Amino acid sequence: VAVAAGDAHMVGLKSDGTVVATGKNYYGLYDMSSWRDIVAVSAVDWHTVGLKSDGTVVATGYNKDGQCNVSSWRDIIAVSAGSSHTVGLKTDGTVVAAGDSCDVKGWTEIVSVAAGDYYTVGLKADGTVVATGKNDDGQCNVSGWRDIVAVSAGRWYTVGLKSDGTVVATGSNGDGQCDVSGWRDIVAVSAGDDHAVGLKSD
Repeated sequence: VAVAAGDAHMVGLKSDGTVVATGKNYYGLYDMSSWRDIVAVSAVDWHTVGLKSDGTVVATGYNKDGQCNVSSWRDIIAVSAGSSHTVGLKTDGTVVAAGDSCDVKGWTEIVSVAAGDYYTVGLKADGTVVATGKNDDGQCNVSGWRDIVAVSAGRWYTVGLKSDGTVVATGSNGDGQCDVSGWRDIVAVSAGDDHAVGLKSD
């Protein structure tokens, strides 16, 4: 019912709430045999995160920065795995984080989160965007964005989908991944390491 792709592995969420995986099994990426009642998954370079139906979270894989230390989380409705951190959106619109790039205290009225490489982006209910973490390439320069309905965090850049179906982007553009100004009629966006993808309404 859902899939998530990491750097060298892919995860599939089954309709019975269990999870399957394939690819390279570095750092215990596949240690999900005990996972049950999962409703969402997120995968990144070397760790995998699962959201349970009761609002708790499980994680497995590389944990050098504490990105898998999510066992105490409660009331979570969405998760996103970044390179060295994990972000969780709570039912009250606040955000929790584990690992590096975690300065999300004070965030409120958040409706969506996206974890990138050492930075985090949050979409607010009013269509504005907040960001924290590494900003060497300007990937966190989102303060002027308005009318955003979805965000996606790449390696060193951020993509935002606007309510009119156009797209904005900020950050590293060495491979043209931010060249989205001409896109129209977009209904979903996804940022990869060095490329961006948009789904059109047709």
